[in-house]
Amino acid sequence: MAFTSAITVKTVFGNKRVHYGTYTTSSTDTGGDINTGLRSCEAIFLQQTGTAVTADAPVINETLPVDGSAVTIVQTASADGYWMAIGY
Repeated sequence: MAFTSAITVKTVFGNKRVHYGTYTTSSTDTGGDINTGLRSCEAIFLQQTGTAVTADAPVINETLPVDGSAVTIVQTASADGYWMAIGY
């Protein structure tokens, strides 16, 4: 299985669009591109899920703002999580 992401909610906070969802990886993936559904991503927040504390936090491998169709993240292999992106 490759890195995948999905948008689960689209809403508006004030004058910004906010989309959030999930991402999943395989045992060998160390990140990938999240398609936020935004034209421009000004901020993105990542939260890993699991049954134990993670040794490394996921990071954004971009200089924001960036095109919202491909926000690259880097993480340890086999880590899934949630994301929330803000932009327009």
